Amino acid sequence: MTTTEAPKKKRWYRSLFVQVLIGIAAGIATGIFFPGFSDHLAPLGQGFIKLIKMLVSPLIFLVVVTGIAKVGSMAALGKIGAKALLWFTVCTTFALALGLVVGNVVRPGEGLNIDPSTLDASALDEKTHGETLPGGVDFVMNIIPTSVVDAFAKNNLLQVLLFAVLFGVALAAISEKVQPVLLEVIDQAMHVIFRIVSYIMYLAPIGAFGAMAFTVGNYGADSLKSFGMLVLACYGAAVVFILILAVAVRLITGVSTWKFLKYCREEFMLALGTGSSEAVMPSIIKKLDAAGCDRSVVGLVIPTGYSFNLDGAAIYLSLSMMFLAQAVGVDLSMGQQITIMGILILSSKGMAGVPGSAFVALSATAAAVGAFPVAAVALLLGADRLMDSMRVATNLLGNCLATFVIARWEGLLDTEKMKAVLEGTLVVDDPDDVRAHPGHGAAAFPPRADAVAPAAAGAETTVDAEGAKNV
Repeated sequence: MTTTEAPKKKRWYRSLFVQVLIGIAAGIATGIFFPGFSDHLAPLGQGFIKLIKMLVSPLIFLVVVTGIAKVGSMAALGKIGAKALLWFTVCTTFALALGLVVGNVVRPGEGLNIDPSTLDASALDEKTHGETLPGGVDFVMNIIPTSVVDAFAKNNLLQVLLFAVLFGVALAAISEKVQPVLLEVIDQAMHVIFRIVSYIMYLAPIGAFGAMAFTVGNYGADSLKSFGMLVLACYGAAVVFILILAVAVRLITGVSTWKFLKYCREEFMLALGTGSSEAVMPSIIKKLDAAGCDRSVVGLVIPTGYSFNLDGAAIYLSLSMMFLAQAVGVDLSMGQQITIMGILILSSKGMAGVPGSAFVALSATAAAVGAFPVAAVALLLGADRLMDSMRVATNLLGNCLATFVIARWEGLLDTEKMKAVLEGTLVVDDPDDVRAHPGHGAAAFPPRADAVAPAAAGAETTVDAEGAKNV
């Protein structure tokens, strides 16, 4: 096994976390002092997110296939998927209930006395593009792609995941009888994709700057004044949810949420800056794999969670329903609130990929309950973007912690490695370097010039991508 010298400590200004933080701060300042100019900066954030998104589907495919090739059993995969969906349902239900409780206690819409007839619903139609949330049958049928190419072209994660699972199981079955040459090719391709991601991440500070400048310039101070109580209630509820979730996950897995946040601080800061959790999906997958979660679990739970485990969105939806009812002077009964939670449990599962999905879900729920006019949902048009940071961070953290839980339940979590990595006593080597971590077909790569044959005395311990310790 090749070993490497302990890495030198990077200067503070070379840290991606610091660079993204500076980008966000500069974006906020630009949005506040030059709101007109900030409109022209939107392509910086949009371009960065598009660069990452173009790699998400192939990355999910490659990670899932290589992970499943090790499991090789449809029954084992079914157990992982079933436990993941159970965990997602429990967390989403709790998040929705918490939003209702906070809405009843804080009452963020009380005293606004809005007349729904004075609201312009045309802006709401423009936001949702006339879309509706798919029904149960439609949702399941939409998971099956028209063609494999179509799934990748549309970046539909659930469709790509379905094909990857079938491909991985079939490849594992074939590899038992013949030399797994194709698996080696797929493994090498995954390293290439991760390396491309590392190149794109150099642009992360610029992307965060552009996205934050545009957001603050267009939705910042004025919206915050109008919806301050709702914003505080949503962010406060998210903090309570994260604290409770952190305690539960610590009891189940031993994972310290605080240490995990420090370990993934660059990813969370970037997600907050860009308002997109997809922008950090490749990096999060890589770090969870390095932190002791089996690749098969990471590959299944993370992309599935992006569609089924929207904890932050659930808090926002239920709390917003309370806000809207209070704003138009309607007092929702307990029965109506339970109905709202039941509808949102189902509708929140079909939100991913629907334009203006939060408004679609709120409109559908308001119409089903019938307690106040659907036009009242237009009240939230000015506040919605302010909630993105809360939704993105809560959704992302919920999915990451769910991965640790499912891995632990399946006996696929290397707890020793996980604790060492989160505590910083193990330095994870770069898993993209196929010369440092070769597969079966990597003999053609020459040894690296910076490789050290014997470990120096007192050298820092490192760990490779598969979890083997190097001294």
